Amino acid sequence: MLLAVDFQNIHQVLRDLYTEMMPLCSNMTGVAKGLAGFGALFYVASRVWQALARAEPIDVYPLLRPFVIGFCIMFFPTVVLGTINSVMSPIVTGTHSILKTQTFDMKAYQAKKDRLEYEANMRNPETAYLVDDAEFDRQIEELGWGPKDIATMGGMYVMRTAYKAEKAIREFFRNIVELLFHAAALVIDVIRTFFLIVLSILGPIAFAISVYDGFQSTLIQWITRYISVYLWLPVSDLFSSILARIQIKMLEKDIENLSDPSFIPDSTDAVYIIFLLIGIVGYFTIPSVSNWIIQSGGMGNLGKNVNSQTQNAGNMAKGGASAAAGGAGAVAGNIAGRLMGKGK
Repeated sequence: MLLAVDFQNIHQVLRDLYTEMMPLCSNMTGVAKGLAGFGALFYVASRVWQALARAEPIDVYPLLRPFVIGFCIMFFPTVVLGTINSVMSPIVTGTHSILKTQTFDMKAYQAKKDRLEYEANMRNPETAYLVDDAEFDRQIEELGWGPKDIATMGGMYVMRTAYKAEKAIREFFRNIVELLFHAAALVIDVIRTFFLIVLSILGPIAFAISVYDGFQSTLIQWITRYISVYLWLPVSDLFSSILARIQIKMLEKDIENLSDPSFIPDSTDAVYIIFLLIGIVGYFTIPSVSNWIIQSGGMGNLGKNVNSQTQNAGNMAKGGASAAAGGAGAVAGNIAGRLMGKGK
């Protein structure tokens, strides 16, 4: 492997980090209770005054809203976060079990394919010495020291060296793409953990602000955004499971072909690398997909904003290059005109 990095441990570290930092939201409870208390006072006073001014009976039921929100703020880690996480955790567990099953099957099929590919190369005398050191030494020992044998021996050494160099380059490129594939998944998980920690720590403040008139939608927005970000991990696991299933289908087809003694294996891994590239692009669509499940403004536009900024940067670079080229052409034309004027 290019880098001995255990990405599963990193993902587990991120989950442990969220669990350790989630109780920090209790530090905001005091500030949130003060904000909610003032908001409840103004909320209840304004509605009671309006009812008295209109000589109408006081409706007590709407006045319970700030007190319910205050109760949620007082026990925010257990009542709010604990309830949401308990409801959503079975979804995470279910999708992760699907991913583990598909990954285990893929590793078994990959090992079977590698074994059949090795046997297919060993059946062909022209490729057997390329993949097996013992076979290479045996064929070298069978050759004599005549001019023809020496030329054959040199050709075998050249072919074996070229084969190993091609294999090393192909393996290096494959490791690079695999590293980028895992890095894309890690980027999504890091951003997800960051969003969840921020929403958890500042959640009591959002609940307190929602008590005030004009900010009632803050409560619903916080809940929908938290659930939407929480769903990034299950959606990511489902996407990885789909990719793993596609690779299993491809491996099954390769194993079926390798069972034919006349089949010549292709070890370029081009299709595998293409699917890794598709996976890298697909991982960055996860925020938008999770936003389809539960609507939350502001989170699903992450990929859109990134693409927009990239396009703007490209347009600025293109415009700068065009301006530079135009300026250079104008200067060159001016100098040429002056030289021609002097020549006359």
